[in-house]
Amino acid sequence: MDNKYLAKVSKSLSEPVPERSSLDDSLEEILKLVRPLSEDLREDQFYLDRPWLEFKDDEDFHDAILHFFNEGGEYLVSTNGDVDEGSWRYLESSNKLMISIGGITELYDLAFLDPEFFILSKHGDNRKLGRPEYFVMLYEPVGRRLEWRDAMIKLFNKYRNNNSFLITITIVILLLIAVIALLSF
Repeated sequence: MDNKYLAKVSKSLSEPVPERSSLDDSLEEILKLVRPLSEDLREDQFYLDRPWLEFKDDEDFHDAILHFFNEGGEYLVSTNGDVDEGSWRYLESSNKLMISIGGITELYDLAFLDPEFFILSKHGDNRKLGRPEYFVMLYEPVGRRLEWRDAMIKLFNKYRNNNSFLITITIVILLLIAVIALLSF
């Protein structure tokens, strides 16, 4: 077994969660690690017909905002129970998502998607423009009681847990090799 591989996996398990002062800065660090675990937008079963709770790092943000991406391109946003209707469209050739609501249409790239997280990045250089770069949503039953920092820990733990699984597999393989070697003597 390659020692570099074991060192990399071991490092991931002891690596602390990146602590940054903003949601965007945290995501910059964490997304580099978890992006390989992401699903793709064409796999719409991961985001269709599910309540997605929006997360922001703004201290004054206390609204409960749910986003629904429904079959047929229907997009619903519930802000504290008040619902607005819009539309969404998957742009297959570029793997982007277009969201329209209230006469405004925005283009997003996928940053991360799994059954618990749906993170989009608004197309363009929003940091230079002083706007948030990421549109962060968690599956409502998962995110209901979390603050944004807790959500980032949960996302980082996906990276850790994936590597824990790899270590377990590695140990099992090494044990099997050792047992086979002992039996052949």
